[in-house]
Formats: sequence, C-alpha cells, structure tokens
Amino acid sequence: MSQASSAPLPVSAEESGEMTHRQIMEALSGLLLAMFVAMLSSTVVTNALPRIVSDLHGSQTGYTWVVVATMLAMTVTTPIWGKLSDLFSKKLLVQLALLIYIGGSMIAAFAPSMEVLIGARVVQGLGVGGLTALVQVVIATMISPRERGRYSGYLGAVFALATVSGPLIGGVIVDSPLGWRGCFFVGLPFAVVAFFLLQKTLHLPVVKRPVHIDYLGATLLVGGVSTLLVWVSLAGNQFAWKSAETAALVLLGAVLIAAAVYVEAKVAVEPIIPLRLFKDRTTTLATIASAMVGVAMFGSTVYLSQYFQTARGMSPTEAGLMSIAMVGGLFVSSLVTGRIISESGRWKRFLVGGMVLVVIGLGLLGTIDETTSLTVIGLFMAILGVGLGATMQNLVLSVQNNVAMSDMGAASSVVAFFRTLGGSIGVSVLGALLSHQVATQVTDGYTAAQRPPTFSADSHAVPDVESLPGWEQAIWEHAFGSSFGHIFLVATPFAIVALICVALIREVPLRTSNLEAHVEASPEVAAELHHAVSRSEA
Repeated sequence: MSQASSAPLPVSAEESGEMTHRQIMEALSGLLLAMFVAMLSSTVVTNALPRIVSDLHGSQTGYTWVVVATMLAMTVTTPIWGKLSDLFSKKLLVQLALLIYIGGSMIAAFAPSMEVLIGARVVQGLGVGGLTALVQVVIATMISPRERGRYSGYLGAVFALATVSGPLIGGVIVDSPLGWRGCFFVGLPFAVVAFFLLQKTLHLPVVKRPVHIDYLGATLLVGGVSTLLVWVSLAGNQFAWKSAETAALVLLGAVLIAAAVYVEAKVAVEPIIPLRLFKDRTTTLATIASAMVGVAMFGSTVYLSQYFQTARGMSPTEAGLMSIAMVGGLFVSSLVTGRIISESGRWKRFLVGGMVLVVIGLGLLGTIDETTSLTVIGLFMAILGVGLGATMQNLVLSVQNNVAMSDMGAASSVVAFFRTLGGSIGVSVLGALLSHQVATQVTDGYTAAQRPPTFSADSHAVPDVESLPGWEQAIWEHAFGSSFGHIFLVATPFAIVALICVALIREVPLRTSNLEAHVEASPEVAAELHHAVSRSEA
C-alpha cells in the first residue's frame, strides 16, 4: 500500500459523527432560537385569548379551536417533517418551517374574524410542527445519546424561558396600545434572526436517496384526526352527543384512521409512521406515555390563563406572572435532570419520579375553585412543572437511544406526534367539558339571580367578564372557578396511565456514540466512519 493511500484523511466533525462542544454550541444557537420561536407562538397568545374571543365575538368553542388549530396542524405534520428530515437537507427544512411560521403569524395579526384567525393558526402550526420535530432530529444527529442529556437541558431551559416569558410578554402587549394583535408580531424578529443564524452555523451532511413521501397516509391521518376533534368540540353545543351528526362524524373519523393504518402498514413505501417501530417495547410504551402526557399537560395548562382572568379577575399581565410558578419548576427540573442523566447514563428514575409529580400536581389542582389561595395554586403548579421538566425531553431520549440512526427522524417525530395528538385531544375534550359546565353554571346563576344577561349572546359565548356589572361578574367567576377543578381531575387518570407506561419501560444505558446507531442502520457506513475517526486520531 502506498504512503499516499495510507495517509490520514481529514475528517470533519460532521463526517465522523462527533462534534466538539464549541461546534455543537454554535449550531445549537440557531436551533434553540428556532425552538424559542416555536414555543413562544403558543405561550404568547395564551393570555390574549380571553380578549381575542371577546373582541372577535367568539365562543368557548372558538377559544378552544384557536389553540387546537395550531396543535392539530403540528400533530399531523410532525411525522411528515420527521420523514422529510431523513430525505432532505435538515437545515433547509428548518428554514422552510421558519418561513411558514412567519407567514401564518402575519395573517393572524391582521385577522378580521375568528374564522380567519383559526385558519392562520393552522398555518402557524405547520411551521411550529416542523421546528419542534426538526430541532429534536438535528440534535440527535449531532450528539450521542449519552451527551444528549446535557444539551437537552439547554432545550428544556429554552422551553421554560419561552413558556415563562411568553405569557408575560403577551400579557404586557395585550394591556398595551398594540392590543392582542401585537402578540403575533413579537416572534417575527426572533424567527428572522434564527433563519440567518442557522444559515451560518448549522452544517450537516445531506442524505441523498430516492424520495417516497406518503401523501395518502398523511391525508387520511389528517382527515381522521380532524374529524374526531371537530366532533368532540361541537358535540353538546351545535348538536347532541347522541345524534345522527355524532354517529356520522365518529364513523367517518374511525374509517379514515383505519384506512391510514392500512396504508401505513401495507401500501406506503416509506410510511410517515413506520409501524415496525412499535415492535420495540420502549418505543411503544414511550409513545403511549407521550400521548397521555400531552393530554395532561396541554389539556389542563392551556386553560390556566383563562382561569386566572375569568375566575380571579386578573389582567393578562398578572395571569402571565402566575405562570412563573409552574415554569420555574420546569426550568430547574429539565436542566438538573439533563445534567445528571449525561453524567450517569441512567434516565428511568427521572421519568418515573417526574410522572409521579405530574399525577400529584394535577390531583392537587383538581381541588381549586375561585376562592383557593393563589399561593397554594402556585405551589400546585410548581409541583406539576417539576414533574413535566423531568419527563418531556427524557421520553424522547429513551426512544432515540433505542433506534437505528436511519430511523432517528421518524422515531423522534412519532413520539412528538403522539404527544401533540394527545394534547390536541386533551384541549378539545377538556374544552368541550369546560364549555358545557360553564354554560350550565351560568344558566343556573342567572336563574338564581332572577335577572337576564346584560349582553346579547348564546349560552356558550364568553363575554369580557371585567366589563360586566358586579352581580354578573360573580356569576361568571363562580361558573369558571367551579368548572376548572373538574378539568384537572379529568386529566389526572391520563397521567396515571403515563406513569404506568414509564414504570414498565426497560432501561437501556445511554449509548456513548452515534456510531453504535450507525451499525444498526448500515454496517458499511459505520465501518467507514470508524476508520475515518481512527485515522484522524492517529
């Protein structure tokens, strides 16, 4: 063998699969900013929703769908983005997701009606779905599972920062001359900066292979999930639970989802949700747990801001300040557990402990009404936040540690998909429950007072409670206050199911290198990478 052929070849960090801490942090800067934008889009509007619904003459169902529209779009596109990341440039896809988010935000900012706003939130959701799925995939591509816990802590911290600053920023904007429309502009500068930062710092190899996008499966999945969520949201309001409309929507949704499962299993060349992944016990249990966590987390917490504004008479800014308790716990928990997991390689104890705290936190929040001490509520929220911080990222980590590198995008997005699907279902179901209970309580309140409403609207409309006369404010505050406890109690059993799932997951020590994942994906690729690393170290 000639000396030229035996000379060590230069190997980049990306080619060897190993990046230095500095390279990772540079690449993470743009990714974390993109994730901040994605999280901010949801949290910044939370405290604006009561004002939006009032200004655009919406109902409690409209309130629910401003949230569900984004989550549903996220849900159904997350696995598609994950599959695309296995086929195309990950950087290009993240930038495309940012552009879609910017477009949706501009439409939402100028929305003249609830219908247009909900449509704009769908567009936002398409972009946010891409950002949440792709950031996880890119991090998994750059960093080994053992080290990923350390960097997942940064991800959790950004999530916490966006979650705590979003309601605060949103509350201040709503109370300012900008009004609620300003909430849709606030993420745009961050999105633009993230776009150019990614262009400069993120450099990953592009996978070149034939493309087979499962359009049929994606369409059937979108149609099935959307139909069932429309049924849950409208039943009991637009039509009875036991009615021909209910039977038609449930049957249509079930048929579409069954067809989607058949297409994914038998027809699709590259399904967006590879069913073979569920042969792995860890993936199956983590996916079920993610869906249940989604129900418990999104389904309950999305209505906390409404509780503080409608049941406690707080301003949007004050409601934002109340969220610090929960997000502070999430912030600390995600950072600390990420560090410890990276050092020890053990993760199951944090999943189990986190889910125990989630169950306890939801159970405690199930006891609140309009008279509960705010200090007590803050403590309950902190307990829930600590539990969520130890659970969310580590569920994804447990799955990523178990799959081949070729399935990293699909597996990561499947977990995220079922978490947002659970959240969409939770927001819809609990929103429908809240709407029904509030309407009943309000009707009873007016009957007891023997006075008619001072505003003209149907029983499911949500007025600006602060503008009502004192006697009428009391009716609405009691209606919301006594109804919110039920939401958390209904969410608690879902958290218990998630706890059982994570308790049954078999712990596998975290891999210390992505080369081990490459071996499963392609022995030839892994051998080439191994030799390249060896030559570079010689």
